[in-house]
Amino acid sequence: MSLSLGLSMASSTIHCYSPTSSSYRRTTVVARNSSIKPRLPPLNPKDPFLSKLASIASTSPEKLLNRPVDSDTPPYLDLFDSPTLMATPATVERSVSYNEHRPRRPPPDLPSLLLHGRIVYLGMPLVPAVTELIIAELMYLQWMDPKEPIYLYINSTGTTRDDGESVGMETEGFAIYDAMMQLKNEIHTVGVGAAIGHACLLLAAGAKGKRFMMPHAKAMIQQPRVPSSGLMTGSDVLIRAKEVIINKDTLVELLSKHTENSVETVTQVMRRPFYMDSTKAKEFGVIDKILWRGQEKIMADAAPPEAWDKNAGIKSLDAM
Repeated sequence: MSLSLGLSMASSTIHCYSPTSSSYRRTTVVARNSSIKPRLPPLNPKDPFLSKLASIASTSPEKLLNRPVDSDTPPYLDLFDSPTLMATPATVERSVSYNEHRPRRPPPDLPSLLLHGRIVYLGMPLVPAVTELIIAELMYLQWMDPKEPIYLYINSTGTTRDDGESVGMETEGFAIYDAMMQLKNEIHTVGVGAAIGHACLLLAAGAKGKRFMMPHAKAMIQQPRVPSSGLMTGSDVLIRAKEVIINKDTLVELLSKHTENSVETVTQVMRRPFYMDSTKAKEFGVIDKILWRGQEKIMADAAPPEAWDKNAGIKSLDAM
């Protein structure tokens, strides 16, 4: 179907474009009466191109009659100051109803969502990048509210890997410990998975009565290890060894303080890796309670010791 204009003039040549052909063709229109004004084409009121073309045909028909012969330019587009046949996708305004369910910004990552609930999760060995993140989160939560408690979940092998190889300096664990001690907030610690070495110290450093452990979690305390010496000289190796002994003594003192055991007891059990399940960790003083679902109801329904003695027929010495 070709686009054509029925113009009644003496004789004119009009360029018409046929969709079935890739080129333009010229059509000669011979008019019977040159005094008759051009006849307007069928007009679609919603079509801005045809509206503009019809307006020019009725007011200035010479612009349509004296057309330059140029097959490379689509006809009549030069009549517009800035012709636009179709809007590009970038300029099309999106429908509000279509996009109203989409988030206006990317969703936060999972640690940020946990941080919103005042939860800090330590789930990696204590390397500098992890230490930086944990301390920053603790300081941020204190800035947000210095009175609300902070929940620190621990599943870490400390400054070593599970095979015992050192991955970080002992000062990484001491840095997090000092940050916990400086905070105004009460820190509740929860052991999940494993708390080994300095991670066990962080578990025991929680607020008294607010140190918890999952039923099947493990805790372990061990002596600090000497990092790989490589091609160090004998003097440098001796300096490293002295530093490790100092870190060991500091670790023993802190564990003794938070577990309420003597320094000799902690030193004795730390000669070799000392593993503890949740029950043994509670007995040793690393934690205060073991978390498992339903324990609150069972403990609430349990009768007090006096009721057990009365039901068993046992009388106290004061009553006799």
